Amino acid sequence: MTVAELTEDVVRVELPDGTLVERHALALRDGCPCAECRHPVSGQRLFESSRVLPNARIAGVAVSEEGRLVVDWADGHRSSFAAEWFDPDEERLLQPWDASLEGALPWHAWADVVAEPSARAAWLRDAARLGFSLLHGVPVEEGEVETVAALFGAVRETNYGRHFDVSVSVDARNLADTALPLSPHTDNPYREPTPTLQLLHCLVSDVDGGDTVLVDGFAVVERLRHRSPELLGLLARRPIRFAYRDESAELWTDVPVVTLDAAARPLALHLNNRSKGVPQGDPGDVAAWYEAYLALLGLVESPEQQVVFKLAPGDLVLFDNLRVLHGRTGFASTGARRLQGCYADRDGLLSTLAVLERG
Repeated sequence: MTVAELTEDVVRVELPDGTLVERHALALRDGCPCAECRHPVSGQRLFESSRVLPNARIAGVAVSEEGRLVVDWADGHRSSFAAEWFDPDEERLLQPWDASLEGALPWHAWADVVAEPSARAAWLRDAARLGFSLLHGVPVEEGEVETVAALFGAVRETNYGRHFDVSVSVDARNLADTALPLSPHTDNPYREPTPTLQLLHCLVSDVDGGDTVLVDGFAVVERLRHRSPELLGLLARRPIRFAYRDESAELWTDVPVVTLDAAARPLALHLNNRSKGVPQGDPGDVAAWYEAYLALLGLVESPEQQVVFKLAPGDLVLFDNLRVLHGRTGFASTGARRLQGCYADRDGLLSTLAVLERG
């Protein structure tokens, strides 16, 4: 830090890289990192915000010789902040992508990921940044997809079990278990909460077709925003019923197709043609919703947005189920194609990655 200025209740600081940031006095007092305010092991807050913040007033600010922001409080307390405190990496830099990524897919070697923490971090970092990552050489064994998930977190068990098969079945209850093509979609939009990660491990693939299709849903949302922010806003405001039922489950929830954060950035997509209901209410409002929905589908189905590749036995794709839409091309009914999948959660992946990156 090279400059620190106090204007009323706002501190303006210049970080070493020239970035200018502003922090309110209440946020600075609430975030004080000193040993009196934070537990030395967990880093958890030791005081009750409701008791300390109402009387928090800054008496003065300065920059120490070590480049730390020093804040003196009217009650005699002193806080000291390193430059890193102002850039806590609350969100990872997400890299948008489209079909041009097809020539540089993020493949990693299973043996390296298992043996080397740096290789495991690289694999997880691609998943966090791109929304998906790929493995070669995973043992072609029953249930091995759970072993992969255990490298960063716990398996999310659902009514489909801890892991599930995706293969052609004569009594298929799901279109995934046919040879038909599947349009890009997110899984389990009818579940609350929706699983945030999915893994698919290829065990057998000796059919013509059956290529995997991935789409960066967040990049598509940004394209729709550029084309028509009004249509994007409509998709983010109006919930739609998603539902699934079989002999052992009855699942449903009402959720918008697109979820945005307070800054209107995409947080999640729920998009699945097979389980989507239809909007109800005023016909004019319904027509407007369909205009927005079809505009989004037009972008999702554009070859310019789709990465297409074929999984071979031992290949595994890990992807963010709230960001990356996945589908497949149709394939001939002769031969065999079998994938095993499981669900997991993003927080486990990001936590494991953060711990690995400490080193």
